[in-house]
Amino acid sequence: MRDLVITLVVFGSLPFILKRPYIGVLMWVWISVMNPHRLSWGFAYSFPFAAIIAGVTLIGLLVTRDPKKLPMTPIVCTLMAFSAWMGITTIFSMWPAESVVMLNRVSKIMLMTFATIMLIKTQKQVQLLIWVLVGSLGYYGVKGGIFTVMTGGGSIVWGPQGSYIEGNNEVALAFITIIPIMFYLYMSAEKKWIRWGMAASIMLCSFAALGSYSRGALVGIAAMLFFLWLKSPKKVLLGGLMVLMVPFAIAFMPDKWSTRMETINTYKEDSSAMGRINAWYMAYNMAKDRPLGGGFEIYNRTAFELYAPVPEDVHAAHSIYFQALGEHGFIGLGIYLLLAFLTWRKASWIVRVSAKREDFKWAGNLARMIQVSLLGFGVGGAFLSLLYYDVPYYLMAAVVSTGYIIEKTLAAEAAAARVAARDAARAAQTEAHAQAHSAAAP
Repeated sequence: MRDLVITLVVFGSLPFILKRPYIGVLMWVWISVMNPHRLSWGFAYSFPFAAIIAGVTLIGLLVTRDPKKLPMTPIVCTLMAFSAWMGITTIFSMWPAESVVMLNRVSKIMLMTFATIMLIKTQKQVQLLIWVLVGSLGYYGVKGGIFTVMTGGGSIVWGPQGSYIEGNNEVALAFITIIPIMFYLYMSAEKKWIRWGMAASIMLCSFAALGSYSRGALVGIAAMLFFLWLKSPKKVLLGGLMVLMVPFAIAFMPDKWSTRMETINTYKEDSSAMGRINAWYMAYNMAKDRPLGGGFEIYNRTAFELYAPVPEDVHAAHSIYFQALGEHGFIGLGIYLLLAFLTWRKASWIVRVSAKREDFKWAGNLARMIQVSLLGFGVGGAFLSLLYYDVPYYLMAAVVSTGYIIEKTLAAEAAAARVAARDAARAAQTEAHAQAHSAAAP
């Protein structure tokens, strides 16, 4: 039954995507982030829904008469540079065949990120994108939170199979990333039932993150909560809620959870933590030896024998930063950090411009919460291999689109002001000529 429902929804949307390609972006985000087909057990489980949606969206993008110019902002140019650099490092990778497979997967995310920037051009479309992201991840967060509460935190929360966030650590970071966006919807909602729904979702996603037993997630939650409080316009209310809820949530979790979290202070005695450090050394040594990095898929025994302090302890990168460093060298890491910096700076510009504009209030609140979200991802991602996780790229696209909307509005207002000033000057000049002519008349 689930297979049939998902198939009908996807194929039923295709005519609408051809007419309004931005719907294709929303469908792509839903399929790629939520992976609803992975919740089925039949033919839909491995059916290429994402490829079909992407193809129809690109066709719609080509045939639509709507404006479809890609804004060449610093963020977009840097993302293009990052995409091109990954292609270069793949050519010179240590394992080209495996790297090409991964490049193909990553390229789809980058391509649809550019499509998102091109097609999401109005406030309504940005809002729809945010709702799709929240709904896609919120489903697992609410479900995982209920599971954690019902089991007393005794079992681990996992993510959807076959996705970037399948592991417990990865899905926890996804929850951390989406909680601030839920808070934005809470602040902007006019209907009480939406506000209550978002408040409940935030609490359940928090429990789900704790129920993942992820130590990196705990660090990310701490950073996210602090910055959420810092960016919130209602610091007293939010701070009071945090003081009440955080100790309660931690006390709710069982002793084995507390025991695992305490290993953060004794990481040198933890084999998993030391394995991550070993992988970080491997990535650093590889980048020093190979300016272009090793390319994708470098986490194998051969690479560790060449560059790791402990050759037999093979681990994934377990850090978005060392992942970028090992796979794409210092240049790749630099481009990635520049992309994060530019996105943060653009969001800060949106916050400043919208501070005294009621019509831009939604944009300022969204930019603040995206900053909180990206901060949580940046801190938690320091311990996870999620360099190519698509949600941060879609949030970056939302920042670009929101900035475009504000810039377009300001430009229109400035043009209207210039026209008004010109007309006023002409009217004054005409009046002066009329008065002069009247005075000169006998």
